[in-house]
Amino acid sequence: MSPMRVVLIEDHNLTRMGLQAALQEQDGIEVVGEAANATQGLKLLESLKPDVAIVDIGLPDMDGIDLTRKFKSSHTDTQEPETRVLILTMHDSEDAVLAAFAAGADSYCMKDIEIEQLVEALEVTQEGNAWIDPAIASIVLRQVKRESSSEMAANQDRTVKIDGVGPEYEQVIEAYPLTERELEVLELIVAGASNAAIAEKLYITVGTVKTHVRNILNKLCVDDRTQAAVHALRSGLIT
Repeated sequence: MSPMRVVLIEDHNLTRMGLQAALQEQDGIEVVGEAANATQGLKLLESLKPDVAIVDIGLPDMDGIDLTRKFKSSHTDTQEPETRVLILTMHDSEDAVLAAFAAGADSYCMKDIEIEQLVEALEVTQEGNAWIDPAIASIVLRQVKRESSSEMAANQDRTVKIDGVGPEYEQVIEAYPLTERELEVLELIVAGASNAAIAEKLYITVGTVKTHVRNILNKLCVDDRTQAAVHALRSGLIT
């Protein structure tokens, strides 16, 4: 299997060098490029086409959120960029988190993350799923709940279509119900737990957790963990 190709876009030299050294020691990961600003970073993304780009928000010439938006918007809907974007930053404010995802970021991690968790986040992100740092997961879920409440309040007198509670979705759940263990895993996903944390909590291996997560995504007809959490909350699977 080919190693995961990673590009680092981080203006702080010591942080960038430390990340590069730590990631290069991990099996299956190759740091193929690095940049100290957004301009250089965008050029690297276009030329190297890595699997995952680790992007800091606080870049000197253009912040990481604008970089992500510019990179994602430069590709048409039918030509989705192969490169996934993982935001790695010290910013845990609600505005920064929501702006990053609105710009098209695939995952969001805090800089104090352990290297083992960062590797897991990279793997999840490369697979096309979202990895949200447990420290900021509550921000995303609060926004989901606010949007659901506002949507229902604004449409009390007419039929409301909320993704995830339609007849087709209900038929899928009826045909492929979640097992008790899958519901436990889903509840921990909603709580923002990583695969490693879920494994520790449920006394199972990380590999088993990944299998459960994959089954949950398939049964809920969603693409990533964030969408699974949204569907779980909106459909009442998890309250």
